[in-house]
Amino acid sequence: MLTDWGIIMGNKVYLFDTTLRDGEQGKGISFTIDDKIKIAKLLDSIEIDYIEGGWPASNPKAAQFFQAMQHIKLHHSKLVAFGSTRRAKNPAASDPNLKAIVNAKVPAAAIFGKTWDLHATEILKISLDENLELIYDSIKFLKDARMEVFFDAEHFFDGYKKNPAYALQAIGAAQQAGADVLVLCDTNGGTLPFEIAKIIEEIKPQIKTPIGIHAHNDSELAVANSITAIQHGAIQVQGTFNGYGERCGNANLCSIIPILKIKMGIDCINGNNLTQLTRLSHHISEIANLVPNDSLPFVGKNSFAHKAGIHVDAVLKNPESYEHMDPRLVGNKQDVTISELAGISNLVYKAQALGIEIDKNNPQIKELIKQIKEMENKGYTFEEGEASFELLLRRSFGLYKRFFTLEGFRVIDEKRNHDDAVIVEATIKISFNDKIYHTAAEGNGPVSALDNALRKALESIYPSLKTLHLTDYKVRVLDSAEGTGALVRVLIESTDGSDSWGTVGVGTNLIEASWNALIDSIEYKLLKDEKNGKQTGNN
Repeated sequence: MLTDWGIIMGNKVYLFDTTLRDGEQGKGISFTIDDKIKIAKLLDSIEIDYIEGGWPASNPKAAQFFQAMQHIKLHHSKLVAFGSTRRAKNPAASDPNLKAIVNAKVPAAAIFGKTWDLHATEILKISLDENLELIYDSIKFLKDARMEVFFDAEHFFDGYKKNPAYALQAIGAAQQAGADVLVLCDTNGGTLPFEIAKIIEEIKPQIKTPIGIHAHNDSELAVANSITAIQHGAIQVQGTFNGYGERCGNANLCSIIPILKIKMGIDCINGNNLTQLTRLSHHISEIANLVPNDSLPFVGKNSFAHKAGIHVDAVLKNPESYEHMDPRLVGNKQDVTISELAGISNLVYKAQALGIEIDKNNPQIKELIKQIKEMENKGYTFEEGEASFELLLRRSFGLYKRFFTLEGFRVIDEKRNHDDAVIVEATIKISFNDKIYHTAAEGNGPVSALDNALRKALESIYPSLKTLHLTDYKVRVLDSAEGTGALVRVLIESTDGSDSWGTVGVGTNLIEASWNALIDSIEYKLLKDEKNGKQTGNN
């Protein structure tokens, strides 16, 4: 159980995760029960203090989740059931919502109530005094059930700005009923940090119960408002992983946690768990079936990525010059991208990362930089096609041998009747060790047919290619004003089950651009196997 105002700055802030409830309200997110159990275990593994599992009275899935969790042991985290204050016509003891919270058999409850007079009179259609009774009765009922109770003071900051006396009465009723924490909610996400600070300082002398903060991101200030509330005494911070949530999302715990721990020296998580933050962020994205946001602070792929040559030169000399912290503290890593802004330092850094030692004064470097800039001017991007970049680098410095030679290919699209599907066939001819391999295959499109025909020829020579799969294929038109004659960029993501990589191809001919990306993907796989001592060509 939380204690009092004494646990403030420099000591302890409790982390309250609501990814499974508020986060699931984000557009495009729907967790299965198994998904929710996986996420709960992940959050417990890094010792998040409280995990809000959902609203058991609102839907069967939430109730089933709590039932399933009764058979799963959490080693650190406390599971929290969510709900609202009792309905106006229901006594607390017979209110279905409150009974569902108790029946969830968890140690803690988060219960929201109206603290903005507008919501009491115009939304609930009850008197202000009746609303205070709802708050008191509901919390008293849950406390009598021996639960830790957090009162989510819904719309508190908006309510306080409109009617401060009543907002204080509302949280006063929760305090009188025995709430363990009064969680001040910026439900509409429109409050500014200086308002958060001012209001908290005004109410602190008038309440004894510790406060928490629950901020939404509609003004892109959820993290800033959360940090401000903690600066002014909040001992519990509520948020979601990756900032998931309704509308613009909730306060992002992936940012709040390192700010508290690293920047402010506030105890909220231990250092070993902090290094798992990036991994968990990406893992939860995968469970949510969402593409990770590369631009998220701290945990995003681009958080410590450097593109401009001047920046890279400085970072290689001293990372502190362009990095606000060591990325390893949150399990992330420094990265340097290759682009038209790249300089010699970028190239040397990338080469070293690939295990290739090149002399900074080698004149070939300048030629390669020139070539990269020309290629990117045409539409190539090596930020998402790093496997293509490694092949280009090795070819430029004579560190690459061809695994086979293309002698030619042909792709035929045939449509026999108006309503029939198009039939696609690719014929390909390659040579290896002075032997010609001539194969043909069909596919559900020209790239698929080419891939199938090439594999037919190569898998007998390089059996390890059987593990190679294309996981994503993206086409972008680069100059739409040119119509059907426009340049297109093709990005292919591939995996062999142990690693994933991206390749890129550009051209006015979609098949040619696709072929360039496809052939790079296959050659990168063969190169990777050779470096690992796994690849030898048969025959």
